[in-house]
Amino acid sequence: MKLTPALLPQLIEVIADVIEKNAEEVTALDQAIGDGDHVINLQRGINALMLQRQELSQLDWVAAFQKIGMTLMSAVGGASGSLYGTLFIALSKAAREQSLDQQGFADIFSHGVEAVKQRGKAVAGEKTMLDVFIPVADYLRTAAENSVMLPDVLTKVSQVAIKGMESTRDMLATKGRASFLEERSRGHIDAGAKTGQLMICAIVDVLTKQLASPA
Repeated sequence: MKLTPALLPQLIEVIADVIEKNAEEVTALDQAIGDGDHVINLQRGINALMLQRQELSQLDWVAAFQKIGMTLMSAVGGASGSLYGTLFIALSKAAREQSLDQQGFADIFSHGVEAVKQRGKAVAGEKTMLDVFIPVADYLRTAAENSVMLPDVLTKVSQVAIKGMESTRDMLATKGRASFLEERSRGHIDAGAKTGQLMICAIVDVLTKQLASPA
């Protein structure tokens, strides 16, 4: 399956849809231990991308990732805007050196996640979106090294993302407003991890359908 930015409009649309459908649940998660504005901020960025989705589809991956990153950085605001902006700008830089095959994407995504770790000064286990993104990046790299077939990779990526999201429930928050709650932050899923998981699973669904019925 050859992925091109022509798929971006569909990917942006399914992400907008899944975040909208889960907005109430995620906002409740965020209100429990955060500022309660995570979904609103994220949707501001998604809406900006919705307006650009046809333009993005005409670019190559390097330019598309860069434009997405800059748009999210300016439209979302807050921690999420900075982190997602950093992710996509790093993807753009890494994509200059790699082809977007299975091994190449694993390397590109790993570079992006590493940039987010550095920007957020966070690692796995601190109750953030990285508790989804780090295990997904690790799995993609392992799968590429072991030549796991793409349909199996896609299935496993969703499972890894869900497991990562669920793992935040019992973690002690050490970043952001949730960290002020100390032990009271336990027992709640991190909102950023939840939206990260939702978006990854939505993308996987699109890619799985593409694989089953390629154009």
